[in-house]
Amino acid sequence: MTGRDEFYNKAKQQGYRSRAAYKLKQLDDLENVISGGDTVVDLGAAPGGWLQVAAEKVGPQGSVIGVDLQRIKDLEDEDLAARVETIRGDMTQERTRERVVEAAGGTAGSDTDEESAARDGGPVDAVVSDMAPNVSGEYSLDQARSLHLARQAFETALELLDSGGDFVVKVFDGPDVDAFRADLEEEFKYVRATSPDASRKESSEIYLIGKGRITAPLAKGDELEVEIVDVGNEGDGIASVEGYRLFVPATEAGETVTVRVEDIKPNFGFAQRVDRE
Repeated sequence: MTGRDEFYNKAKQQGYRSRAAYKLKQLDDLENVISGGDTVVDLGAAPGGWLQVAAEKVGPQGSVIGVDLQRIKDLEDEDLAARVETIRGDMTQERTRERVVEAAGGTAGSDTDEESAARDGGPVDAVVSDMAPNVSGEYSLDQARSLHLARQAFETALELLDSGGDFVVKVFDGPDVDAFRADLEEEFKYVRATSPDASRKESSEIYLIGKGRITAPLAKGDELEVEIVDVGNEGDGIASVEGYRLFVPATEAGETVTVRVEDIKPNFGFAQRVDRE
């Protein structure tokens, strides 16, 4: 029996809408992406195999929002269906994004500002995407389209994810995937690439799992008083704001100074003291 037959038959026997359900099961087993009580957004959710798995894993206290250009039929299991909301739309359109934020319990519009999202996080615990382009048969074109979809999913995840949230995205292996992974690594505590057993053997698809969305408690332009608690290797003072490191030149350990935030990175930021201006 081929791998394809194995997972296709299992899906039929166990009531899943697609063999892809086992991909999400295996990815979650690997990195614990979805927990009970979570709010999860599933991008490219039709026909609903990942929705079924996500709804099982979030439990009665969680919720799942499925988004797709195609209509998604309601889940047959009433308990699972009660945890799922589906949205028919294009995530590249602002109105669809607003509807997803609203469904997740956030405030549409105000949370779309990048600096605000970086500071406060979003209303979602996990974003998962199994989106794939319509295959043309020309691999270089299909791979480029796959990467474009993956980047769209990434932008959506950055907008929606709460601090510490997780992200799963499919992409066809090829040029620029390493650069895409590097972009993920700047926004998550760590990133893992894997091919679940449920993927077809001949498939070039890989999944990137971003664990632990990093958000900063500050935004560029903020002014605040901080205590310098240490000095870095380059001689800059280091302050800690809610566990977030802020480098401040021309300061020494033990000083309390007023600073203006000049630049924000996922793991640390830079500020200039303004109490001497």
